[in-house]
Amino acid sequence: MAEVNRKPTMRKSLTNRADQWAPWIYSPWLDLIVGCGAWSAPLLLISYVSLASSARTWSVVFYVLALFFNYPHYMATIYRAYHRAEDFRKYRVFTVHITALVVLTLLLSHFWLRLLPGIFTIYLTWSPWHYSGQNYGLFMMFARRGGADPGKAGRRALYGAFVASYLILFLGFHTGRSTDPLFLSLGIPAVVSRWEQAVLGLAFVALSVFGISRLARSTEWRKLLPSLTLFSSQVLWFLLPAALSLIKGLAVPQNRYSSGVFAVMHSAQYLWITSYYARREAAGEGTKGAAEKRVRDWRTLAYFGVLVVGGIALFVPGPWLASRAFHHDFTTSFLIFTSLVNIHHFILDGAIWKLRDGRIASLLLDSRERISSAATEAGGQLEAVGRWLLGSSAGLRFLRVSAAVLLLVWGTVDQARYYLALHVDDMRDLERAAALNSFDSSLQMRLAHRAFEDGHPQQAEAAWRRAMQANPADPAPRQALLQFLIHQNRYDEAFSLTEASLRYAPKDANLLFDHGLLALQRGDAGQARADWDQAIAVDPGQANAHLYLAIELDREGSAQAAASHYQRYLEMIARQKGQDHPAPDKIIALVLRMADCQARSSQTDLALESYRLAEKLAAQTHQAKLESLADVNEAALEAKAGKLSEALPLYQQALQLDRAIGDDSASAEDWLAYGRFLGDAGFPPRLAYACLVKSQNIIQSLHGTGASDSTAEFREALEKRLREESATVRRDLEPALAEALALRP
Repeated sequence: MAEVNRKPTMRKSLTNRADQWAPWIYSPWLDLIVGCGAWSAPLLLISYVSLASSARTWSVVFYVLALFFNYPHYMATIYRAYHRAEDFRKYRVFTVHITALVVLTLLLSHFWLRLLPGIFTIYLTWSPWHYSGQNYGLFMMFARRGGADPGKAGRRALYGAFVASYLILFLGFHTGRSTDPLFLSLGIPAVVSRWEQAVLGLAFVALSVFGISRLARSTEWRKLLPSLTLFSSQVLWFLLPAALSLIKGLAVPQNRYSSGVFAVMHSAQYLWITSYYARREAAGEGTKGAAEKRVRDWRTLAYFGVLVVGGIALFVPGPWLASRAFHHDFTTSFLIFTSLVNIHHFILDGAIWKLRDGRIASLLLDSRERISSAATEAGGQLEAVGRWLLGSSAGLRFLRVSAAVLLLVWGTVDQARYYLALHVDDMRDLERAAALNSFDSSLQMRLAHRAFEDGHPQQAEAAWRRAMQANPADPAPRQALLQFLIHQNRYDEAFSLTEASLRYAPKDANLLFDHGLLALQRGDAGQARADWDQAIAVDPGQANAHLYLAIELDREGSAQAAASHYQRYLEMIARQKGQDHPAPDKIIALVLRMADCQARSSQTDLALESYRLAEKLAAQTHQAKLESLADVNEAALEAKAGKLSEALPLYQQALQLDRAIGDDSASAEDWLAYGRFLGDAGFPPRLAYACLVKSQNIIQSLHGTGASDSTAEFREALEKRLREESATVRRDLEPALAEALALRP
């Protein structure tokens, strides 16, 4: 009997112990998968494997998911902060003053687009911090629901670990130059960033071990399962991308955290916890039985429907109205709304969700006690308006239903337009998307590209002009239209286009460069030089402006100034890599032109260095003709300086290169130059004469023409000195030529 009686007692004890530990919000599987992020590994794997091969499909998928996860999760914060007058007053600084500031910024940024990169950068940089903060809050919530208390030191260590994981990602975002014109990177050097990430990684490990060990001392490991799952999600979201970047150089784009799988997982996690909070909050005051009945009567689908409709209201109407009514670029407006709604969400969310708040703690940490309101509902105008809108009259019900239907239809149209706009290979789908909203520069660019590829240049031109009208500050449609007009030889229209565009972007270096090219084509060299000078003043790294300015100054005879710009251009391209680097023969030709300018402006030492550089580059890249030209020019400069011993082998080497490549034209010029050098330097006149005759023989065979006046005078002078010996040299040139090539200093 005693044994029999003990079993029910033991069973009852185990049941009570199990009841005492109730960490779950909804159910173990849902909480672990969605709330704790157990689905992170498979979703990230699917995303990384398939995104590259199915980018368009995944773009559509994420845009659809935003309608049911991303948008509603922002509305959940609005619902939490605004639906109770008590909360509205409690967080008045955020619900009124910060909100007003965000709305003002939204309006200003539509008229001053220079604000957009800064706003967008704040949004992208803040997003991971927001995700990390939510993970930490849920981590501590589950730990406390499981009875764990790490103590003050343990909490600081765990918080420090979450902060360190975010900072590692932050460094990855802001390392080097940004490839996205809307993201303003801090430009942290890669070497510095890697060392800092390594130090933060070690700090993360140390803080994590210390903090989790403190948690484990105060409760059982099984009770830490939700918290540890959340911690593993933090590692996958933040440390894994950084590790891949450090080990394999696989950088994670900043916008992936805001528009990809990370955003979807974060939003689902947010909806999971806020729906639980809202359901329990709905119980309100009163007896325990009444509260439980209100919880049972809670309509999850109705709550989610409000969030979906409200989320659409936050994101969809604004860009559509801005583009259709005020003719702002849809894509730009959408980015502004997205960035500022997110920033507002980050600020508001950080203020209203704190476990140290008594009401929040009572709702999230203790699942068994009756929920009581911290204060009574406050009255006021807001409450009165809210009660009126939620009234039971037929007219108000019709108004609410009509607004909800309108927003759902609007959201559906927005989804359809996005889907059609991604079909870059289908002209009809692009035209359908443009029919829904034509004030979208990115859509018009796709339409123009497709039309041009399909052989409809007039339609492409019209689309480029519409793209410019939608976003005059965007250089892409302007450049595309400009290239089209130039290709069509419509230079006057192209020049007028650059003139008009400079009113919108007077400090656009590329636009100034193009304006200068077109001015030169019209014969206005002065305007061209002024434009290129201004382009360089705006952007000192404007390499092409340096090059064209050098060529024009060289043509006008300003040798010293031209040499300076040639040098600056060559220094810039020396730092370029890959396909942007010019071909070797073009580089060598420019080095030779720079050397010529330096020589003409009496910068002899610099000219000699440049000729030697050209020789070296030509030898390395097997450009024998250019190497020969560099040798002859350097030899002439050395001879002019009286350095005959340096000039002699250079002439000889040039002639050998000419013969090796069979370049008769260059050979004729170089034999003549060598002959003049031998004559002027005091070498035997018959050797100079042999070189001269060799040059004239080659020219005669190539062109059938005689010598120039200066060459004829030089020949007559040598023949007078040689007399009868000149005939002997002409009959047999080879011995004299061989002797000339064998001369040594």
